[in-house]
Amino acid sequence: MRDIFDDIYKNQPLDPTEAARRNMRPQLRRRFYKAVSVAPQEGGYAVLLDGRPVKTPARRTLAAPTQVLAQALADEWEAQQEVVDPAAMPLTRLANSIIDGVADKPDAVKAEVAKFLGSDLVCYRAGSPDGLVERQAQHWNPLIAWARDALGARFVLGEGVIFVTQPEATLTAAARAIPDEPWRLGAVSAITTLTGSALIALALAHGHFSTAEAWAAARVDEDWNMHQWGRDELALERRAAREVEMQAAAKVLAHV
Repeated sequence: MRDIFDDIYKNQPLDPTEAARRNMRPQLRRRFYKAVSVAPQEGGYAVLLDGRPVKTPARRTLAAPTQVLAQALADEWEAQQEVVDPAAMPLTRLANSIIDGVADKPDAVKAEVAKFLGSDLVCYRAGSPDGLVERQAQHWNPLIAWARDALGARFVLGEGVIFVTQPEATLTAAARAIPDEPWRLGAVSAITTLTGSALIALALAHGHFSTAEAWAAARVDEDWNMHQWGRDELALERRAAREVEMQAAAKVLAHV
């Protein structure tokens, strides 16, 4: 199994709809193991295949800081049937990125999340139609109020796409809420990228929003457009893939 994990992940588009878009059919490795288990190791719990530790693409041990999260990773590997499909393993992919990337450069990851605060999705509001204005207020105003009351961060709202410069004190206060722990930081980073909003990610991480509320807040504009113009099947497939990624990140936040 020395290079098996490199083979699994090499050149694989992580989003299954992206593979369809490229007209690609990934070459998937057949399932090569029988038993999946979890075992304690220093600092956490490792996932084992036939008693041997799973390795990340960077050849590090696939392990989680809690037994519950490690078992969730193991469940993804157990769920693979005839082939091992990385596109069907969102938690494993997120864990790989945290172990191989976030853990080595947390400051850089925190800085990327903080950048989103300067142009956060929920600060840019529509001027019309009234229905969209109301939906944005319903889902986003609680975030702005939470940031003000819980974080001491008073965000300025704008209308349309004209850039709004946020007060430096606001950005500094909100950035303090970005977690330091690599797993939580990795999950927040993933949610920020998926939603376009660091505030949504932080509200979820700090228990102010449920996963469902966070996802609904992220999809306000998209839902409105679909309501007005109809549903696009390819867009719905891509949305479903992103929601799976969101659920994986939320699971990390819930169990670390």
